[in-house]
Amino acid sequence: MKSLKTTFRYLFESAYGSTNHFVARWLFLRALGLIYFAAFFALLFQVRGLIGSQGILPAADYLQTVRALGVLRFWYAPSLLWFSGSDHMLMALCWIGLIASILLVANLWPRAMLVLCFLCFLSFVSAAQEFSGYQSDGMLLEAGFLSLFLAPSGLYPGLGRKQPPVRAAMFLLLWEWFRIYFQSGVVKLDSGDPTWRNLTAMYEYYQNGPLPTWIGWYLQHLPHGFHIATAAATLVMELILVWMAFLPGHWKTACFFIVTMWQVVVIATANYAFLNYLVLILAILLLDDAFLRRLLPLRWRGSQDEEAHSTGKGKLGDPPVPDMKANPVTPMTGVDSLTTIRSGLLAAVLTWIFYATVVPFAQMFWRGVPLPATPVVWLEPFRIANQYGLFAVMTPHRYEIEFQGSNDGEHWDAYPFRYKPQEVKERPRIYAPYQPRFDWNLWFASLGSWQQNAIVPRTEELLLVNDRAVLGLFSGDPFPDAPPRLVRAVLWQYWFSSLEEKRSQDVWWRRQFLGIYAPTLTRQPDGRFAIVDDAPVSSPFQP
Repeated sequence: MKSLKTTFRYLFESAYGSTNHFVARWLFLRALGLIYFAAFFALLFQVRGLIGSQGILPAADYLQTVRALGVLRFWYAPSLLWFSGSDHMLMALCWIGLIASILLVANLWPRAMLVLCFLCFLSFVSAAQEFSGYQSDGMLLEAGFLSLFLAPSGLYPGLGRKQPPVRAAMFLLLWEWFRIYFQSGVVKLDSGDPTWRNLTAMYEYYQNGPLPTWIGWYLQHLPHGFHIATAAATLVMELILVWMAFLPGHWKTACFFIVTMWQVVVIATANYAFLNYLVLILAILLLDDAFLRRLLPLRWRGSQDEEAHSTGKGKLGDPPVPDMKANPVTPMTGVDSLTTIRSGLLAAVLTWIFYATVVPFAQMFWRGVPLPATPVVWLEPFRIANQYGLFAVMTPHRYEIEFQGSNDGEHWDAYPFRYKPQEVKERPRIYAPYQPRFDWNLWFASLGSWQQNAIVPRTEELLLVNDRAVLGLFSGDPFPDAPPRLVRAVLWQYWFSSLEEKRSQDVWWRRQFLGIYAPTLTRQPDGRFAIVDDAPVSSPFQP
């Protein structure tokens, strides 16, 4: 019984937490605030066009449909938008989340700011429908929720030397980091995609991702041997090297530098919003203060050592004391009932999350594993216990949907995108961690039919009325005076230009017109929309 109590305190009580991860925790929480900032900053310019009252998929309409579930609607779609789905409420959530993220970076009342960031972002994700189906959203919500148990309390806690990081919270954050890598490696082999098994997956990876970069253009033209090597290295890192995180000391430090360099290359060669930044900062928790102290300026080391001395914790970076009796921050003469309840609740929540992530992890290797699935299902709407798996199947081609308007049915003008490839002479840019959700979703839509992607015909309808919120998702309006009589969506296939084409024509892309993707629409005098031409091209990925 005494051993069980000791283990419980070791895992779930801050007084027995890790005394060698104060700087790592501080850095991680500041970086997490920056990622939250990037997420909310991007939504400020998009949310009304995406899910506003006049947007593509209005949140209010969606929640009205979910209302039929009765009281279960609050579990199925946990969102503050139940109070109001208006544009003002959407913008308020974005601004509150943005301000809270800045205060989190400033280390002002970090726990409260984490609560606000989590609630605001969950509120958007739960009501955004197709615009929130990304694994990166789940990664941020899971990391943000777990960080509530990692952050020190107080208005301005500094390093939080009096509240060492809870070991269970640190473990679950590293467990998330590990699952992102390892599960992605497993699904690559389990998917049956031959390109991973014959190591050709990277041949056209830089070209065919959602939003390529100019650096990716150059890497695409390297010899096939380079791409074979990077495909093999990807599998080795995801399936083998990440296990170094569970080894002691210098193994973890080496693992950090390997994965960090890898993520930097990915960030430079592809725009995956804040996904890679989040995976990168989770790895900070692999480092301990004994290592990080060497990177601090001398004057910072001195000030932190003084703080450590004032709390009786020794110098910054001193190794943790293994003796449990000597480890508490203050002598433990007894645990009051409030502390016991708080520790018990914390243990219950973190254990639940761990179980909800272990079950799908085990099912990847044993599909019929006899473990109850109900605890997993109950957490699904909150996105705090997720299953991951990136790039299970590589996209062999690049297709792009383009919206065009016309007044005579013969001359068509394209609506210019802000981020998607369109003009062949425009250099692909780097803008992650900013996430243009509209452009992202159109890339996914191009892999299927318009019937599977309601955002395409809905966007056509809104362009026919010059909806200002939706036009804000584009970089310009070719019909500023009055909306066009006709709007259609067409499909192109894109390739990176060759080295010779780049030199002679100064083009980054070449493209080929494939045909009409979705029906051509017009707006009748009574305000209803009608199909003018219903002859869409068959998408190569359409069944």
